[in-house]
Amino acid sequence: MTSTESKPSSVDRPQLIQQLRNSLRPGQQEMGDWQGGLLAVSAVPGSGKSTGMAIAAALTIARQRLHPRHQLIIVTFTRSAAANIKAKIRQNLELLKLPKWGFSVQTIHGLAFKIAGRHPDLAQLDLDQQSLVEANQTHRLIRICVEQWITNHPQAYQQLIAGLEFDGEDAERLRRQSVLRTDVLPNLAHTVIQEAKSSGLSPDDLHRLGQLQGDPYAILNIAAGLYRLYQEQMRSQQLIDYDDAIIAALKVLQDPNIRDLWQRETFAVFEDEAQDSSPLQQQLLDTLAQNPDGTANLIRVGDPNQAINSTFTPADPIYFRRFCRHCAQHHQRTTIQRAGRSSPILIEAANFTLNWINQQWVKPASVPSSRDRQTQPPSPAIKSPPPFQVQMIEPVTADDPQPNANPDPIAGGLELHRPQDISESVDRLGQKVSDLFEQYPQASAAVLVRQKKQGNFVASELDQYHNHLNIYNVEAEERLSGIPLEMLNLLQFLHRPHSREAVKAALEVLVDHQLIPRQDLDRLASIPEQFLYPTILEAPQPPEVRQARHLCRCLLQARLELPQTHLIGFLALTLNYNASELATADKLNERLLQQTSDRLSLEEILDNLTRLVNSERFDRVETDASESKYTQPGQLTILTMHKAKGLDWDCVFLPFLQENNIPGELYVKPQMQFLGHFTLDEVARGQIRQHLWNRDAADNEPDNEPSQNCQSYDDYWQLAEQLKKAEDYRLFYVAMTRAKRFLWLSAAKNAPFTWNNLQNPQPFPASPPFNALWEEYYGQ
Repeated sequence: MTSTESKPSSVDRPQLIQQLRNSLRPGQQEMGDWQGGLLAVSAVPGSGKSTGMAIAAALTIARQRLHPRHQLIIVTFTRSAAANIKAKIRQNLELLKLPKWGFSVQTIHGLAFKIAGRHPDLAQLDLDQQSLVEANQTHRLIRICVEQWITNHPQAYQQLIAGLEFDGEDAERLRRQSVLRTDVLPNLAHTVIQEAKSSGLSPDDLHRLGQLQGDPYAILNIAAGLYRLYQEQMRSQQLIDYDDAIIAALKVLQDPNIRDLWQRETFAVFEDEAQDSSPLQQQLLDTLAQNPDGTANLIRVGDPNQAINSTFTPADPIYFRRFCRHCAQHHQRTTIQRAGRSSPILIEAANFTLNWINQQWVKPASVPSSRDRQTQPPSPAIKSPPPFQVQMIEPVTADDPQPNANPDPIAGGLELHRPQDISESVDRLGQKVSDLFEQYPQASAAVLVRQKKQGNFVASELDQYHNHLNIYNVEAEERLSGIPLEMLNLLQFLHRPHSREAVKAALEVLVDHQLIPRQDLDRLASIPEQFLYPTILEAPQPPEVRQARHLCRCLLQARLELPQTHLIGFLALTLNYNASELATADKLNERLLQQTSDRLSLEEILDNLTRLVNSERFDRVETDASESKYTQPGQLTILTMHKAKGLDWDCVFLPFLQENNIPGELYVKPQMQFLGHFTLDEVARGQIRQHLWNRDAADNEPDNEPSQNCQSYDDYWQLAEQLKKAEDYRLFYVAMTRAKRFLWLSAAKNAPFTWNNLQNPQPFPASPPFNALWEEYYGQ
C-alpha cells in the first residue's frame, strides 16, 4: 500500500475535533461539548448561534460516529436557514476528514411530511391525491364555512347581530350582517383554526373548552362550529395544510413499532429558533428525541428576546422559556452572550433599551389599556411577564476567531432625530444615506419600518428627492404577486355589483391604493343599490361616499363600453400601477385569454382567474434581470422589521418611532364596536392560550408566566394588549440589533393617525424607549 493510500488512517481526528471545538465561544462550547441529554441554549442577537449549532452538529457526528441509519436531525425555521446550516455542517465535516453524512437538516414541516410519506397508511394522508392548501384557498374556504355556519345557527347569528344593544333598524341590521360576514366571523375562524390545529386541539376539544367558559356570545362554540366546517371542506376537496402534516406524523409515531424504528434512526434532535415553536411542533421533536430509557437527546436553541411572531401566529415563547427553566434546574442550560455583529456603542444601546423597558414594565402605570380613558383600569390579576429575559449582549474577546468582530462604528455609531413631520424625517434620512454611501460606497444599508405602507412612503419620498440612491423596496417587489387577487376582486364587482361581498372587496382594493378615503365600507356594501344609485328620497351622501360611488360607477361604465380583453389593462391603469406592475397585469391578461375559449365571456375569465388565484403561484415580471439581494453593498433596502429578522446591515435606519407605532395598540374598528370593546378572535385566542398554558404547566414560576386568571372578555382583551405591547418592544429590539456599525432613529413630532390617510398629521409623543435613549445619550 502506498503512503497516499494509507494517509486517511493517519488522520489525527481527536486533534481536529479539539481544534474545531476551540473555535467556539463560551456558550457555543457547551453545545460543542454536549454528548447527550437535554440542553437549552439561549443566544443573544449576533452571537453566531447557527455557526455554533453547525460546529456542534459536526462534533456530535464525529464523536458518535453517526451514519444515515443513526443520524442527527437538525430542524430550522425556514428552508433558507436549513440550506445555510447544511452547508456549514458539510464544511465542518470536511475539516474533520469525515464523510458528509450522518445528519439531516430540514424544516419542521419538511420533517413531518417525510415521516407521514414513509407510512401513508398510518398517516391517513395520500400525498398523490391531496394538495397543500394555498393562502387564497384558505380565505375562500373560510368564507364558505361562515355562510354555512350562519345558515345552520340562526339563533346564535341573531345574538351576534343584536350585540350590546340594537334598535332593530333595517339599515343597521344590514350593516352588522356585512361586518359579521366579511370581518368578524372570518377573522375568528382564521385565528382559531390556526391556534387550535397547531396545538393539537380538535373541534370537539374546542367545543368542550367552550362549554367551560361563561360568555354571552359563546365565542368558542361558534369557533368550534367554524373549525368543524373547515375540516369538512378540506376533506371534501382533498386539501391538507402544514398542521395536518404534523398531526399525521404524530399519528404515525403512535404505533410503537414505527416509533421505535424512528427513534433508533435518530440519535438526537437539534432545534433552531425554538422561541417560535408551537405545542404540536414540540411534541413531534420530543417524540423523535426520546431514548428507550425515557430520557431525550435534544438541544433547543433560540432567543426569547427575539420572539416576534406570537401575537399573530400560534408560536408562543412561553414554551421555550419553560424549557430553559426546566433545564436550568438540572444544570442543562447555557447562554451565548458574546456577539461580534455590532459596534460596542450599538451593543450598549440595545442593552440599555432592554433594561429600561423591563424596569418600566413592573411599574403599575406602565401597562395601560388602550381603553383606560373609557373604562376602569386593568384588573391587578391580569398581567404578563416583562417583555425581555435579562440577558445582556457582550462584545467578543480580542482572540475571537470571527473576522472584523465588533467593528468600529461609522459616523459616531448612533443618531437620534426629532423632526417636525414624517416628510422631514425621510429627507434627513435620505441625506444621511447619501453622505454615508459617498464615504462608504460598499456599505450595506436598510430602512426598517413597522408597516408596509410606511416603507412605500419612504421609497416614494426618496425617489422624489434623492433619486440617485440605489433603492430596493421589498414590499413593492413582493406586491406584484398580489396583482391577480386585486384583478379578481375588481372583476367580480364588475360581474356582480349587487353582491355585498364583491362591493366590499372592490372598495378595499381602491382604499388600499388610496383612490378613495378610508371609511365604513360595511355600511356602503350593506345595500349596494342604495350606495351606487341612491334615489332622490335618500339622505345626501357625504363627500367620501360620493367619491367612492363615482369611482365605482366609472368602473361599471367601463365594463359596458370596453371589450373583455381590455378590462384588466384598464383596471391596472386605474390603480396607477407602475411599469413592473403593468407588465405583470399584461402577462396575466395574456394568460387568461389563452385559457378562455370565448373571449367575450367575463364569467369564463373569472373562473380561470379564480382557479389561478386559488391553486397556483403567478410569477411576477422582473424589470431588472438581476435579482437584488436584501444586503447588497451600496444598496438601500426598505423592508418591515419582521422581515429583517436574521439579517444585518452596516447601517440601519428606523424612522417613525412615535408612541402609536412602537408600541402599537390593539384596535377595535368602529364598525365592530356593536359587539363590545374587544374582538372575538383575540378573546378566543386568549381562551385557547390560557387553556394550553394551564394544561402544559410544569414547574412554573408565577412571576414569569402570563395571567391565568382571565374571567371575562375584558380580561382576555387586556391580556392580549399586554402581550402585543411586549412583542412590539421585542420587535424594536430586533430592529436595533440588525445594525453593525451605524443606527439612526427618528420620531417625528407630527405624524398621521393612520397610514391609510397621510393628510392632517397630528402631534404624537415619541416612543417611550426612544425618549429614554434620547435622555441617555443626549442628556435632554
